[in-house]
Amino acid sequence: MPGSNERPLVLVAMGGHAFVQKGERGTVEDHERSATRISEVLMHLIERDCRLVLTHGNGPQVGALLEQQELAREEVPPMPLDVLVAMTEGSLGYILQQSLLNQLHRQGVRRWVVTMVTQVLVDEDDPAFQEPTKFIGPALSGAEAEHKRDRMGWDVRRQGGDGQWRRVVPSPPPVKVLQHQMIRDAALEGHIVVAGGGGGIPVRAEADGRFVGVEGVVDKDLTSSALARDVGAELLVILTAVPNVYTDFGKSSQRPIGAVTLEEIEALREEGHFPPGSMGPKVQAAIEFLRAGGRRALITDPASLPAAIRGRAGTHLVGEI
Repeated sequence: MPGSNERPLVLVAMGGHAFVQKGERGTVEDHERSATRISEVLMHLIERDCRLVLTHGNGPQVGALLEQQELAREEVPPMPLDVLVAMTEGSLGYILQQSLLNQLHRQGVRRWVVTMVTQVLVDEDDPAFQEPTKFIGPALSGAEAEHKRDRMGWDVRRQGGDGQWRRVVPSPPPVKVLQHQMIRDAALEGHIVVAGGGGGIPVRAEADGRFVGVEGVVDKDLTSSALARDVGAELLVILTAVPNVYTDFGKSSQRPIGAVTLEEIEALREEGHFPPGSMGPKVQAAIEFLRAGGRRALITDPASLPAAIRGRAGTHLVGEI
């Protein structure tokens, strides 16, 4: 990494499962424990005096809100999906923000943390709106699926062929993050910014200039890539469940990728090494960041991040050399 006197701007993208571990119920205490763990890892970047922008997923949390709404539908008016994304941006941002502030205080570091509810512009003419692909919310019985389709206009499909019925919504790519200048300004002032939670709130622009929320979700990794580009980040870090990107993942021929150029990773992607439902979106996010002029991207897991920022772990992707 550049020397600490250069104070590089780094964007770190985390998944929604960074807040809830496998086997946990998803209580506030579960979220707080996980936030404390990830905050301790992020301190390695703070100790290097990096300017930080943090993004995160929200899949488990939005799923829980959707299930709560189903259970209480007769008593409490349900909220649209864009509002649920905003709610989780605020709640998860608060938990992470508080954990980081406490960690900074313990370490005697005088920096502040701010959470920004983030809107992401999408193109209403994008093909994603004609072919929804993102499953959300609780599983439904056949009768419930038929009711949601007929009475509420939901697109409801079986997940995985013989799987259970679930609602499916569009997942358009981000055009731009509306608050990117505010996020950049706060980060350059030395504040740690939590933004783009859950991929941000998808909005479309009306002819009269108004923004309107969209019933859909934006891929969190692609939003992170777009935001890293727009704020001028020198490094995009994508934290995931495994320490490296692999070729032939899950096969006996599986091999970790260490350092790789943009040209090399694109060739591997064309060979089919990174499936859409697995590492594909993360590799695509790194590729788009590098194509837009980003200097470096890193994909690894939280436990490996301290070693990875010293070049001793993780998958490092670079643009033109």
